[in-house]
Amino acid sequence: MFACLALVGVLCLTAGVREDFKANPKLSANNYQAYPVDGFPAITAAPEGYEPFFINHYGRHGSRWLIHESNYTRPLNMLEKGMRDGKLTPRGEQVLKILREVYEASKGRLGELSDIGHEQHQGIARRMYKNFPQVFQDGAPVVARSTVVIRCILSMQNEVDVLASLNPRLKIKTDASQAEMYYMNYSDSIARKLRSTMSPTMREYRDKWVNPKGLLKKLFKDQRWVKDNIDMDEARSMMLNLFDVTGNMQSHHLFQDVNLYDLFSDNDIYNVWRYNNAYWYIHSGETPLTQCRVDYMEANLLRNFIQDADRAITGDNPTPGASLRFGHESVVLPFCCLMGLNGADYRTTDLETLDQHWQSYKIFPMACNIQFVYFRKAGNDDILMLPLLNEREATLPVPTDVAPYYHWSDVRDYFLDKLSRQPVVRL
Repeated sequence: MFACLALVGVLCLTAGVREDFKANPKLSANNYQAYPVDGFPAITAAPEGYEPFFINHYGRHGSRWLIHESNYTRPLNMLEKGMRDGKLTPRGEQVLKILREVYEASKGRLGELSDIGHEQHQGIARRMYKNFPQVFQDGAPVVARSTVVIRCILSMQNEVDVLASLNPRLKIKTDASQAEMYYMNYSDSIARKLRSTMSPTMREYRDKWVNPKGLLKKLFKDQRWVKDNIDMDEARSMMLNLFDVTGNMQSHHLFQDVNLYDLFSDNDIYNVWRYNNAYWYIHSGETPLTQCRVDYMEANLLRNFIQDADRAITGDNPTPGASLRFGHESVVLPFCCLMGLNGADYRTTDLETLDQHWQSYKIFPMACNIQFVYFRKAGNDDILMLPLLNEREATLPVPTDVAPYYHWSDVRDYFLDKLSRQPVVRL
């Protein structure tokens, strides 16, 4: 009976993800899904007498063009070949036309911030100011840092421009320097080596879960021609690229009304996402498959959060203000895992059932962001902290009697203890 109940629980979890995708297939785009423009819940009022005074933040750049030209050209070239040989279905011809337009629009803009990407950060800044106006009082310092990548610098600029327009008397300082990369976007050689050990396993799961046969039938009318001209490995790569192009349409006003999800069955959407989810877990998660070490690549960032909070709280002349950082989803995701934000530190070696317990699409859309908002009360040394993930109240694996708020001293102790337990890696 207990086994039956457990199975029902697993099926419900799986059904939840599938239902999410049926309601909104764009969620399956994972790290390519656009940041929401509305629907943000109200912030729970702080305990009586507590006022916000400091924000620790790390945010991903906004929506962008795909980074590699091959993301666009691999499916495009395959369809061009089918067109030359007269083998495309009517839908295949329509898709080819769309891909030609998207590819032309992408030229010279690979990896760059899109029009929607600019708007996402403007909206985040407005809501941050509205939610916590006490942080942005006259003269408050706002220190904003970006990685040296232009889409991140522009994302930073969009946010601070809005903050400056809302209060021109803020003391805003911006920077983007290699000197800050050790915590803004650390290049961890140990993490890279651990990930590489899983490459054969990930290829096996790609071959198991990514099945392009249904897609090929929708695009090409002669399956004998397909068999003679497209090998299965090439078809899988094409399917993954086309799925990314489809998901990334939501990054551009020009292609907002273009929908290619009809090319993929419900199972296709689920299984391609499932493969991508496992990929990101291997690359960011706290899993024994990579000796529970990969997420520690963000140890320097966590130390920087602690240091900036300490300065804001215990400085000689503590003032309101914000420490804003702008980077990448490849930082946000392992950072969430390291901190255990919303249970992202889930550990398993079972990639078959991972999707039932750990879903990356809930963490890192374009412009995803972490905000730790600090509150104090006159005459009281107890600092409270409210963690937000994508502007929604989040949880940490720390006991609290003031949920959704936490005593910062408890969180700080937890983080320092976590940092002290960095695994020793055997390669």
